[in-house]
Amino acid sequence: MTLYLDTSLLVAALTPESETARVQAWLGKQAPGSLAISEWVITEFSSALAIKLRTKQIGPPQRADALAMFARLMAESFTILPVSGSQFRTAARFVDHHALGLRAGDALHLAICVDHGATLCTLDRPLGKAARALGAKTTLL
Repeated sequence: MTLYLDTSLLVAALTPESETARVQAWLGKQAPGSLAISEWVITEFSSALAIKLRTKQIGPPQRADALAMFARLMAESFTILPVSGSQFRTAARFVDHHALGLRAGDALHLAICVDHGATLCTLDRPLGKAARALGAKTTLL
């Protein structure tokens, strides 16, 4: 089974947040080779760290440490799923379900999961709820 880690989960794992210890413990229990991210997660992760830096939630050393650990995890632990044009079109169909309140980036995560038959793993409750409504496999931490 492929577990797709969304950005919220990785930011919590690699920067100080209220859920850091719990997410790190959960990640440590996962089977080798079962964890996946997408090219989109790479972009969002860098963006999240830039926001944390600008808002002074972390300093430059913590940002550098988080980016280094993320790079190590990408090289050693994660399968990186490509993002295709068809996944962008699927994401557009998902956001058309306006009552779900999906944002474009979250819809893209879902489209990638559905396309690869992966289970979405997230801390984002609204995303998890939308994923379930759209029939995607989801683990809400």
